[in-house]
Amino acid sequence: MTLLGIDIGGSGIKGALVDTITGELLTERHRIETPKSRKPEHMAKVVAEIVKHFDYKGPVGCGFPTIIKNGVARAHGNLSKKWVGVNVEDLFSDFTGLPFTVINDADAAGYATMKYGTGKDKMGLVLMITIGTGLGSGAFFNGELIPNFELGQIPFKNYEKFELYAAASIKEKEKLSYKKWGKRFNKFLQHVDLITSPDLIILGGGTSKDFDEFKDYIKIDTPVVPAELKNSAGIIGAATAALVKKPRK
Repeated sequence: MTLLGIDIGGSGIKGALVDTITGELLTERHRIETPKSRKPEHMAKVVAEIVKHFDYKGPVGCGFPTIIKNGVARAHGNLSKKWVGVNVEDLFSDFTGLPFTVINDADAAGYATMKYGTGKDKMGLVLMITIGTGLGSGAFFNGELIPNFELGQIPFKNYEKFELYAAASIKEKEKLSYKKWGKRFNKFLQHVDLITSPDLIILGGGTSKDFDEFKDYIKIDTPVVPAELKNSAGIIGAATAALVKKPRK
């Protein structure tokens, strides 16, 4: 089955058509920069542009960078505070005329990784950490999703949350070397390892493709591996989520 998957991030909104049987992208990713305002209506217009680009008619799966419960944004993450309380599924459906399934972006990446990639057939507690504008996380126990497992929101020292200390956006903002940033990211993983005692940690997001640059600075006992699907996991998993959940109409 071919479905449209959309991955919304703090810097870009990306979409592609996905074969949900094989987990392969059937088209090139189409990317539009996230509006600087990061407000609901402005971002919904970009989502509609993505849909129009593919001339797509059908259910849409979408990964969204904050806590989503029953289609509603419960926090704003790195977006505008105006997102809090917005029914994201209804908003995107209103702008496109199509049924939408919206889930947390790290959960979406996790869906793809557990179904088609590194996490396939892995049992126990598997964590998916996405490294981007923030630090997203998805949790799966024996293959079943535990939604909105927001480990990047853990406070750390003088930081409101860990992602303000160790996200990829901080690496760029502070012009950190992979060594300096890798040590920061390792501190995050040490906290995650202590709190959750996972069996496997899988890294996704754009920075995961550079795993060889910072893997030597990861000093935890739990296995840590990059996602095979890398930066396409969010799109693939979003499309998969539209199969798992019944889209809102």
